[in-house]
Amino acid sequence: MRGFSNEFADFPDYILKITEQIWENRGLGARMRDYYHQDVIVRMPGGISTGEPASTYATMGTLTEFPDRVLLGEDVIWSGDPEAGMLSSHRIMTTATHRGGHFGPATGKPVTYRAIADCYAKDNQISDEWLIRDNGAIVRQLGLSPQDWVARERSEGRSVGVFTPADDFDGPYLGRGNDNPWGAKYEGILKRIMSAEFSAIPEEYDRACHLEYPGGVTAHGHKAADAFWLGLRAALPSAKFETHHVIGREDSMMPPRAAVRWSLTGTHDGWGALGRPTGKSVHVMGISHAEFGPWGLRREWVLYDELALWAQVMAE
Repeated sequence: MRGFSNEFADFPDYILKITEQIWENRGLGARMRDYYHQDVIVRMPGGISTGEPASTYATMGTLTEFPDRVLLGEDVIWSGDPEAGMLSSHRIMTTATHRGGHFGPATGKPVTYRAIADCYAKDNQISDEWLIRDNGAIVRQLGLSPQDWVARERSEGRSVGVFTPADDFDGPYLGRGNDNPWGAKYEGILKRIMSAEFSAIPEEYDRACHLEYPGGVTAHGHKAADAFWLGLRAALPSAKFETHHVIGREDSMMPPRAAVRWSLTGTHDGWGALGRPTGKSVHVMGISHAEFGPWGLRREWVLYDELALWAQVMAE
């Protein structure tokens, strides 16, 4: 790959190896400076940060809370080329033990949760990133609901950060993915669902579909997919749905797959996954991955941060 170190065989290899080097091998000094641009922008549902030092400090804080964290790369769905830069949508399964920090006093409890990071890299460095962790899964495994966690933080005088479109600004990556038909297919399915065409689920999903949803939820079949997407859309029925980045890929030894970064922005004005309508303004930052088989969409992974959603719904 032109502009990248010869130690990496290809772009997925780059993403997987630098993740291990930074997190598990503790490459928080020179490695972070090697692989993260000094002005890197990182957007998360809980806020936006700029600069490599901020990313390094956040990484140290997470490792203090989860010192035995292991990051298992499940997939890297990517687009672009070395000359223009490449965008990876990297799905990670984490195992760790909670030793105390952002999520509260040490519990010693084991946690397992997913994250998806969309990273733009060029010349061996990441300069733009969109990152979603399944924080709802973490707090549930620590014995709290997302609502309880938000309420506890506020009762103890701590603010719960939220990222909204008003906070955003353009970074170095302005691409929207690629034109692979599998990405377009999944984007089309999501657009149908968000237009209240829930018939898209029995029409497009495999009857035996495997589903991974926020909060560490694993489910199967059409009814589970319908319950998840209907619950989210019903809570925000007038919100604007947008797709911001779409990748499709067909790779050797892999099923056709897609990655879509999307958002819902509007008012909590319906009964659904967020309970009684509050009329509060809500922005949902979401990333979804899908795999396709002979009978339709066979696996789906969806992430958004439930803590950020409840912080907006519970805002005073």
